[in-house]
Amino acid sequence: MLHIPGAWQRAARGAGLLEPDGTASPTIFAEITALAVAHDAINLGQGFPDEDGPQEVLDAATAAIRAGVNQYSPGRGHAELLAAVAEHQQRWYGLEIDPARQVLVTAGATEALAATLLALIDGPDDEVVVFEPYYDSYAACVALAGATLVPVPLRWPNLEPDLDDLRAAVSDRTRLIVVNDPHNPTGTVFSDDVRREIVRLSHHHDALIVTDEVYEHLVLDGPHVPIATLPDAAERTLSISSGGKTFRTTGWKVGWITGPAALIDAVLAVKQFLTYVNGAPFQPAIAAGLRLPDEYFQDLAATQRLRADLLGAGLTAAGFTVSNPAGSYFTVADASALLADGEDASDFCRTLPARIGVAAIPLTAFVSRQHRRDYATLVRFAACKRTEVIEAASARLAASAR
Repeated sequence: MLHIPGAWQRAARGAGLLEPDGTASPTIFAEITALAVAHDAINLGQGFPDEDGPQEVLDAATAAIRAGVNQYSPGRGHAELLAAVAEHQQRWYGLEIDPARQVLVTAGATEALAATLLALIDGPDDEVVVFEPYYDSYAACVALAGATLVPVPLRWPNLEPDLDDLRAAVSDRTRLIVVNDPHNPTGTVFSDDVRREIVRLSHHHDALIVTDEVYEHLVLDGPHVPIATLPDAAERTLSISSGGKTFRTTGWKVGWITGPAALIDAVLAVKQFLTYVNGAPFQPAIAAGLRLPDEYFQDLAATQRLRADLLGAGLTAAGFTVSNPAGSYFTVADASALLADGEDASDFCRTLPARIGVAAIPLTAFVSRQHRRDYATLVRFAACKRTEVIEAASARLAASAR
């Protein structure tokens, strides 16, 4: 067999996808999606919407294509989007952002995170603190950059970080603290105490903060609070978001980073050698979305709240113990009462499409190998589908108990 050395092994190992024989295994997402298709199940595994975004945003993309916005955009991003991101940060959070120096457009939040980690990690002595379970690209990119991932557990049932665990994880070796709030995959929204402690620790240990805020407009109760708005935080925080979740345009892959100009310049130095630029006609379209009236954003959160409630009712009726989400697309449920002897959530999720006609992802897909036992009974469901689809899935789940 051909031996293929390289950094890909670090990335695959970091994401938990490197087998003992040195081959890369497929993700659980691909496996569960195939099972959903085979059994005509409602797929609540992957976190993308099944409906288009607002017509104003779609029309703006079409208009940009017809107007000839089809070549490379400027390296930092289309001027219209840079301005709209700065306006958005001021409008919602009171943050003063220079669009020319403090905003960088990326190929979605995933590239923003990759470019940031590659730019700011300096070698094997660096540590990156994340909250576990975590979005799977975090571990892959940290490993690719050669640093060490240090997880802070979010423990069932409240799925909030313990402050003592957080303090134990952050040290003088910590280069970055990655904060996903609202949180994927748990649906957690961090408390003010947690946010303040992250800022305090970042100063005490001279660490930088990197936030992943793609669900910022999907907080189900109350406003989103970016860490950059806290006292003494903006100077050492890079805030990442995107238009995919807010405007139901995940395939457009338009994201951005905001923060101090020197940090943005550092990330740009790496990002320009990744995608260079992307999505030229979609950038002014996302700018149009960011300028939509408040009612659009309020309705978005209200709709997600309704769908989360519908899903939670079906899961409860089916016998799951449900952690009610505070934000994002996701609901985590404990399947302990439904598992056969010797079965865990991974086994359970592989049979769910055939037995019940609903697909979901075991939470162990989002944790490091050594901690999978701690999450062995937990399942993530995505409530980002049309309301009638969530109603149908909820009905199937409730019927399974009968």
